[in-house]
Amino acid sequence: MEKILDRFLRYVAVDTQSDPESESQPSSARQLDLLKMLRDELISMGVEASLDQYGYVMASIPSNCGCDAPAIGFIAHVDTSPDASGADIRPQIIKDYDGKDILLDARSGLSLKVSDFPELEEYKGQTIITTDGTTLLGADDKAGVAEIMDAVQYMVEHPEFRHGDIRIGFTPDEEIGRGVAKFDVARFGARYAYTMDGGAVGELEYENFNAAAADIHIQGRNIHPGYAKGKMLNAILIGMELNSLLPVEQRPEYTCGYEGFFHITGFNGTVEEADFSYIIRDHDMDLYENKKKVMQQCVDFINTKYGAGTATLKIRHQYYNMRKEVEPHYHIVEKAVKAMEMEGIKPRIQPIRGGTDGANLSFMGLPCPNIFAGGHNFHGKLEFVPLESMEKASRVILNIISLFAEEK
Repeated sequence: MEKILDRFLRYVAVDTQSDPESESQPSSARQLDLLKMLRDELISMGVEASLDQYGYVMASIPSNCGCDAPAIGFIAHVDTSPDASGADIRPQIIKDYDGKDILLDARSGLSLKVSDFPELEEYKGQTIITTDGTTLLGADDKAGVAEIMDAVQYMVEHPEFRHGDIRIGFTPDEEIGRGVAKFDVARFGARYAYTMDGGAVGELEYENFNAAAADIHIQGRNIHPGYAKGKMLNAILIGMELNSLLPVEQRPEYTCGYEGFFHITGFNGTVEEADFSYIIRDHDMDLYENKKKVMQQCVDFINTKYGAGTATLKIRHQYYNMRKEVEPHYHIVEKAVKAMEMEGIKPRIQPIRGGTDGANLSFMGLPCPNIFAGGHNFHGKLEFVPLESMEKASRVILNIISLFAEEK
């Protein structure tokens, strides 16, 4: 078998950054480079696989257990976040990690510091894969992709391993909230599925945020600053004022667990006009709807103060909390718990402070909890993943498959 590390390094070498400004599907053609690679690798292993016009790789492994086990799917996304560069990634492999700070980039002095990330100490003696301090790593979610492919390879090379019908799915554009917008659940053919898109070992999630994106445009009035008194409306300052109206304690850096937030993600502007981008998140539906109302109230206040049309708001729904769709099928969560325990892993069932393809898939009729893929510090230059965590995730996949095959 190819080592999972070699597979992971090959996948992160492919630039697959998605593009939120694009209207195409997938949003960037470069994602197809990896999707085609995955399709071809599956076919070369003797697995039936296809890549459709929307960038979905779907593969099928027929049952060999002679039992009435449900078809189970495993899904991961190939795109990386637009928040940091995903090109020319040069991973660093730290073998037998000594538990100390890890220097990523000598030029900038950027380091993974144990004082900032005490969880590093849990991986002492393991192999840690980091960035070189100039790009993200892509463990989100190429760790998940590698883990699924590693499990597939094991099944192909060990025909004695009993399993029901298995479905494999690789998706584009998860990072920009469009990962399964055109995913054909019926064609995929699974009764239940799992996304391999979580963080540290043991994470198991079947709740996620309700999510929306908000764009605010500020129309100012630019007057020569020498003659601006009583006339100028500085769009940048008005936008800053609007942002200050939002509750400070409900920013991501002050929240955890089930607490939701307003998060400013982008700004571009001049005195004449400015644009501010936000995401709105909350696990509780009532609190989620109230957050949207609060943002509208802030816009209304600005328009009352500076004139109608000064601020305009557009809110786009992204996904809902999948809990109510998964909970009626709680046995699939219990299977994942047992699969982890079989590997000596203590499961940590917790809410996702984000979203996965599984959220929308659950509302499309495919209950889909989320399982750890092993990575930390996603979307930035401090991203890292322990090799042993990926190896454990691959074995958890195989354990889940075995548990379903045991059903009578």
